Amino acid sequence: MSYVGPDFETSESRRPRRGPLTVALAALVPGALLGWLVYEAVGGTGGGSGSSAGAVGAAASASAPASPTTPTRDDDKASVSAKPTLAPSVSTPAARSGSGSLKGGLTGKVIVIDPGHNPGNFQHTAAINRTVDIGTNSKECDTTGTATNSGYEEAKFTLDVAQRMRTLLQRQGATVKLTQDGDRPYGPCVDERARLGNQAHADAVVSIHADGSAAGNRGFHVILPGGVHAGAADTRTIVAPSRELGERVAGNFVRVTGTAPSNYIGDGSGLVTRTDLGGLNLSTVPKVFIECGNMRDSTDAALLTSGAWRQKAAQGISEGIVSFLRG
Repeated sequence: MSYVGPDFETSESRRPRRGPLTVALAALVPGALLGWLVYEAVGGTGGGSGSSAGAVGAAASASAPASPTTPTRDDDKASVSAKPTLAPSVSTPAARSGSGSLKGGLTGKVIVIDPGHNPGNFQHTAAINRTVDIGTNSKECDTTGTATNSGYEEAKFTLDVAQRMRTLLQRQGATVKLTQDGDRPYGPCVDERARLGNQAHADAVVSIHADGSAAGNRGFHVILPGGVHAGAADTRTIVAPSRELGERVAGNFVRVTGTAPSNYIGDGSGLVTRTDLGGLNLSTVPKVFIECGNMRDSTDAALLTSGAWRQKAAQGISEGIVSFLRG
């Protein structure tokens, strides 16, 4: 989702800081990703930076949100690479509480899943280019999203993962609503996406995306709402619960998919705070975005285009939501 538009503005991508890993980091790193860092420390590849460097970045970002950064696009040829897995014994409280099979107990809970973009946006450029109010300023209604070099669209990826999540979460008794289900010609606009979660009085909202950064930039990151109080936007009451939701989603995504946190944004923590996204600024309920990987990197693209991996992605995100809702 790195195209210039309602939710992203182009800026220079950033690499995590490098330095030695020490035992003291365990007390500094956000709990949701501690399991990943321990795994890295004992020699796991993780599919990301492939070293303990990400752990240093995670510790540095644990005490303060990462600065808003949007990666740029680049081209690369698709190729298939083996996906590493995490040691099953490595876990954290945030990951453990949602671990294992999804077992029900969500009766009465409302979950809204927001599949980013829409495959039809390409045919409705005038409609998606009109501006809407996001509280802090105005942005385009929506964008087309990105795609792999082989042409697999982000909008198709997000809808597929969202539908898989709905199946998993409904089995537990949750009421699950999608902001779009392939049932509309384009959009919805970012302000409507936020409004749909608000009107549903959702207990949790997750917006599904995949990034379009440069080749070599790999891994996922979860975007958290920053504190905004301007115009129609007031996120002050949702910042804390949204962060908890994001940490739970990140921890379970690592555990289930074996995918590393981003090596190009978030300083290795897998968590990024933004105040320029209409879908977050206008939300009045706990909400996060997840960029599941980089579609323009061949290794990440091989995962994103795999139905088996998309099922794991859906399960990891779903278990993060379950962990958050169960407390």
